[in-house]
Amino acid sequence: MALRIEDYALIGDCKTAALVGRDGSIDWLCWPRFDSAACFASVLGTAENGRWLIAPKDPPLAMRRRYRSGTLVLKTEFETETGRAAIVDFMPPADGADLVRIVVGRSGRVVFQTELVLRFNYGAIVPWVNRLDEDTINAVAGPERVVLRTPVALYGEDLRTVGEFAVEDGQSVPFVLSHGASFQNPPLPIDPLNALARTEAFWQEWSDRCPDVGPWTEAVKRSLITLKALTYAPTGGIVAAATTSLPERLGGVRNWDYRYCWLRDATVTLLAFMHLGFYDEARAWRDWLIRAIAGSPDQVQIMYGVGGERWLPELIVPWLPGYEKSSPVRIGNDASQQLQLDVFGEIADAMFQAFKAGMEPSERGRALRAVVLDYLATAWRQPDEGIWEVRGGPQHFVHSKVMAWVAFDRAANELEAQAFNESGGQWRRIADEIHAEVCERGFDRNFDSFVQAYGSKRVDASLLLIPLVGFLPPDDARVRGTLPAIEQRLLIDGEFVLRYETENPGDGLPSGEGAFLACSFWLVDNYILQDRYAEARKLFERLLSRCNDAGLLAEEIDPLTGRMLGNFPQAYSHVGLINCALNLSRQKGPAEERAESREPLITIASNTE
Repeated sequence: MALRIEDYALIGDCKTAALVGRDGSIDWLCWPRFDSAACFASVLGTAENGRWLIAPKDPPLAMRRRYRSGTLVLKTEFETETGRAAIVDFMPPADGADLVRIVVGRSGRVVFQTELVLRFNYGAIVPWVNRLDEDTINAVAGPERVVLRTPVALYGEDLRTVGEFAVEDGQSVPFVLSHGASFQNPPLPIDPLNALARTEAFWQEWSDRCPDVGPWTEAVKRSLITLKALTYAPTGGIVAAATTSLPERLGGVRNWDYRYCWLRDATVTLLAFMHLGFYDEARAWRDWLIRAIAGSPDQVQIMYGVGGERWLPELIVPWLPGYEKSSPVRIGNDASQQLQLDVFGEIADAMFQAFKAGMEPSERGRALRAVVLDYLATAWRQPDEGIWEVRGGPQHFVHSKVMAWVAFDRAANELEAQAFNESGGQWRRIADEIHAEVCERGFDRNFDSFVQAYGSKRVDASLLLIPLVGFLPPDDARVRGTLPAIEQRLLIDGEFVLRYETENPGDGLPSGEGAFLACSFWLVDNYILQDRYAEARKLFERLLSRCNDAGLLAEEIDPLTGRMLGNFPQAYSHVGLINCALNLSRQKGPAEERAESREPLITIASNTE
């Protein structure tokens, strides 16, 4: 039986990440980057597709797990009839590529079993395994090499590496798995206890900078650590999630690869980092963004690889059956070739918010801005595939037009116009034209609500962003009419907001999916802007309770079963959590800051580029 998505926790080294199950099995790991081929892929198949199990030989009586405070070091404690022991799992954020597991005895004596099943290329390739010395096992296939170092006696059985060992109170048994190139010397050994101390110090020093966020400080800190863990440190790009093809509906086909960097995450991620004082991460993300989109504006994509790669062809992995038989398993993402006009607004707003925080535009950013806006001055009139990346054909999505307005509104802002030595008048005229058209064609007077697309009778959760980006004030009658329409049509059990109406959705895919968690956080923000604080806090607390025992959130929740769905953990969900907590705990949070775009942040960063 597959574990539930919420049964996993995340470890990582700011270059890649692994999923560790409650049963002590690592079921997903791509090396050396988030978007590399997996060597453990059992979460999308079976144990034969790769995993690393370390668990008590006898079924445990109890299991508890938590991260060590302020870190990405995971401790899973098992209690058996003979004693207690814990597994400490982590990946040192260093130059190498190592995964460390230390089994520590707590009381009595516990017998453990381990089973290492390495399968390169997403569970397909069985490596050639040999022993380099008494404590070192070497696995090679094609260009890849993985080395396991441990004092435990291991042996081969049915194309697996297995063994048994025992720990008593105070004893510890280390395992170090290291990745490298098969045509180079094996990765150098590391001291596991020293690596543990360095890893804990790295995360604690970083997360200790998180300010107080009232009763939600620990939840915010965990989400912040998760965002940092999803950051590819060499470039500053942030992946949407650590996984591919975890389904939005069990048994369905809405299975996508999220191991890439989406531009629309830019502004909310920047605001989350900056409002918590993490300007280095915000600056690295801004600079990644500028590098990624450099070139002709008609070639700007909605997503890129962690290094800024543009070619992300979508392939199907036929030998993997998918999570709980949810096929196909996809590698790459064809949505990278879609036209989604909203990303231009996200780019402009990201640059604007960074500028307001004291990050002077770079020379490249200055040059890029006018070129992008000149392109968008014509392109905004086109239909597109929209924020939800539909595959049923382009439409005139209201949210896309609103975000096109954001691009020109920010460019016309007095602060930015002064920075770029221009009046901003030309941009304001285009912004006003877009605004008038959206209010005329995107608002249904009979329905008293904005709609998903021009001429549509449907609502869309992305309409919740209208007041959040400052397109209309939250007390505007049209906004006040749209909110109850969304509550009536998309809100389930007062907690879960669907992305759009699921019956005959017209998105080119079979109907049916979970509730997208970011949308529920947007509803919290709308309640705050409308001074409905009691409702906002109640909904936020309910959403917080949906975090798993490790404090993590997936992309979606099944409203009927409460199970997590979609890729995991999801950056957008954790950004939503952070911003809602800030909005609830501060006089002016990210929602007000983004909607009121003319006033600078209270805390100003240095002007260092």
